[in-house]
Amino acid sequence: MEVFRERRRRVLAALDGVALLISAPETIRNHDVHHAYRQDSDLFYLTGFEEPESILVMSSVHPEHQSVLFVRERDPEREVWDGARAGVEGAKASCGVDATFPISEFEAKIGDYLEGADTLHYVLGQQPSFDTIVLEGIEKARARGRSKKAWPQTIRHPQALWHEMRLIKSDAELEAMRRAATISAEAHCRAMAACQPGMYEYEIEAVLKQTFLTAGAARVAYNPIVGSGPNATVLHYVENRRQMQDGELLLIDAGCEYAFYAADITRTFPVNGRFSEAQRQVYDVVLAAQDAAIAETKPGSNIDAVHEVAREHLVRGMVEMGLLEGDVATLIEDDSYKRYYMHRTSHWLGMDVHDVGAYYVGGECRPFEPGMVITVEPGIYIAADDEKAPEAFRGIGIRIEDDILVTEDGNVNLTANVPRKPDEIERVCLA
Repeated sequence: MEVFRERRRRVLAALDGVALLISAPETIRNHDVHHAYRQDSDLFYLTGFEEPESILVMSSVHPEHQSVLFVRERDPEREVWDGARAGVEGAKASCGVDATFPISEFEAKIGDYLEGADTLHYVLGQQPSFDTIVLEGIEKARARGRSKKAWPQTIRHPQALWHEMRLIKSDAELEAMRRAATISAEAHCRAMAACQPGMYEYEIEAVLKQTFLTAGAARVAYNPIVGSGPNATVLHYVENRRQMQDGELLLIDAGCEYAFYAADITRTFPVNGRFSEAQRQVYDVVLAAQDAAIAETKPGSNIDAVHEVAREHLVRGMVEMGLLEGDVATLIEDDSYKRYYMHRTSHWLGMDVHDVGAYYVGGECRPFEPGMVITVEPGIYIAADDEKAPEAFRGIGIRIEDDILVTEDGNVNLTANVPRKPDEIERVCLA
């Protein structure tokens, strides 16, 4: 409880009015069956509360309540079907907020909490059904304008508050991320050892998910990509239905979520356990690019510099392999390289796989600070029908991705337990 209280204290210290956070909505899968529920990251970050139909109000101007939760009431009949609810009293006891109320009273009470505030921190458009209620609450506060109290005349996105906090990970957060990384690394190693020609991609997906869940992970951090042969060249392939053939590569992009924190790992390895000469040639280029990009991940550098380092290594390798012709600098300048490397090298990682936090501040790419975590994931993708590429390379897709923590004196690879070097990968595959 104290972890979440301290986070709210930090927000309130910078808050100039009222902040409003809405829980993630429940989503119908079909008829009366819901998709598995996962709380909104921001709301969980500040409360630890996992139930739907909940709202957090934080105020720097209310005379009594700095933090208030609106939650579902206890309902014995529904709890028989859906499980126990915290209820108003349980939510207050477990979250340590100043007050809790039934969610049914939010519409009537929101005006009281907006009165006296010049600014409302709220994400407009994220849940349009709530926008109307919030705007009507502002109108109620405005209607009391004959009093000396203010009412919100500015609505600001909350990025400058808790999103910036989330960017620098605390020791407790890093502990959760290390556990997510360890579980995900074990899953990748098991997938390498299990893979055989003739298996289906979904069988490897099953190995990953079984490892995640049996090790205590709550869920996958994102839909796993298990792409064999030509599917490895499709960046967001998630069908995972193809039968894997001898001599092909398998690209797995998968990570679990542990205690609301994500891991994000990609490895590419031969289905039969042995790289062909052409596969190893492409792999070595991607690995060298990743090594250089990881080395660039350090305090004072930035996410653009990491991308530029990786890109230069990749383009130089593309020229050496005959995928591209010309001067490396020119090929970068005119974007010719995007035929084979069409995405960025890194993104923030944390509670969300593509985590929050501004990449640019004041028009400049923000420098890395200790406690930031990024992915480093260069790749080369050569379509099977690319007649401009040498025939030996067609259909090869390779990406290598690790989760890198920026430290005071450099970095730590949180996902280093999964082999990256070709010889090490072959040993695991053939064990």
